[in-house]
Amino acid sequence: MRKFIFIAGLSATFLFTLFFQVGCSKEGKAKPKAQQDMVALGKYIVHTSGCDDCHTPKLFTDKGPIFDTTNLLSGHPQRDVIPPLDASALGVNQWAATTMSLTAWVGPWGISYASNITPDKATGIGTMTEEMFIKCMREGKYMGVGRTLLPPMPWEVYGKKTDEDLKAIYAYLMSIKPISNQVPQPTPPDQVSEVLAQK
Repeated sequence: MRKFIFIAGLSATFLFTLFFQVGCSKEGKAKPKAQQDMVALGKYIVHTSGCDDCHTPKLFTDKGPIFDTTNLLSGHPQRDVIPPLDASALGVNQWAATTMSLTAWVGPWGISYASNITPDKATGIGTMTEEMFIKCMREGKYMGVGRTLLPPMPWEVYGKKTDEDLKAIYAYLMSIKPISNQVPQPTPPDQVSEVLAQK
């Protein structure tokens, strides 16, 4: 009888432990967020992580620059002309410069322009898949496979975000209004002087 009670008690303990572990593991796993929650998280990350600082053109007021929300995240305006600048001041251990709109920069890497990160299929990231977007942020390659992303894009920082954060950013960017704005291709270093000398 004692042997039976011992075996029954041991079996009950085993079953209780198994049930408790299975129950805890189910509770411990986070449920995937709904699409609207991913978009909301992405919106929060984008607008609190400095994306607007470069990718949204500016309007200049008597109180200084403000974001042009009618062109939210559309990148360097295609109509903007790069102002002239003495290229001899640029270079390693010298100066790097930006336009007043903070959408174009010049330095030893050449001239870089803030990309259109709206979901426009022709001029933005509308053809980019989630996988390509995450690869772009992790590896610093344009469209996930192309040229290296240029300064000041802090892809090394964004690449450290969680998969969920990057998926949320992608979900939000794909939910905003597509804006047709063809951002110029980067200017290589050997052509900077020519571009900056234009009047």
